[in-house]
Amino acid sequence: MRSVFGALAIVGLCGIVPAAATPGVDERYVSDPANGIALYGYDPVAYFTDGRAVPGQREHEAEWNGAAWRFASAANMAAFLSAPEVYAPRFGGYDPAAVANGAPAAGHPLIFAVRGEALYLFRSPGERDAFRDPRPAEKAWPRVEAQLAR
Repeated sequence: MRSVFGALAIVGLCGIVPAAATPGVDERYVSDPANGIALYGYDPVAYFTDGRAVPGQREHEAEWNGAAWRFASAANMAAFLSAPEVYAPRFGGYDPAAVANGAPAAGHPLIFAVRGEALYLFRSPGERDAFRDPRPAEKAWPRVEAQLAR
């Protein structure tokens, strides 16, 4: 029964990012199509420091690598800007399973895993739970990345 409630909670949380607002497959980073903010405005540093998705604030916004990123605090923004490769999601926030199969499919900012020093976003809890090895996605990423706009 507990797992049913957990699954319902995830489904409910996923509703926060509208399914109809799926980013196109031409974006370098998974972004909100309404405003272009990377990770739908979630703070990439908070995944590491808080272990959860935390909405960023408009007053803590920075540009990096062609995308606008939001942060929950000035400290998180400074941490990101000092080491963006550490905090930005692997594969631009695209689901590693899809990337491994040669296709960019947007990960959801509320369905994530931090493994070591890497943030991964997934399309579904099942994809996240099945994720074991990033190497197939790493191998395919250059081809998938070439499909995306810069």
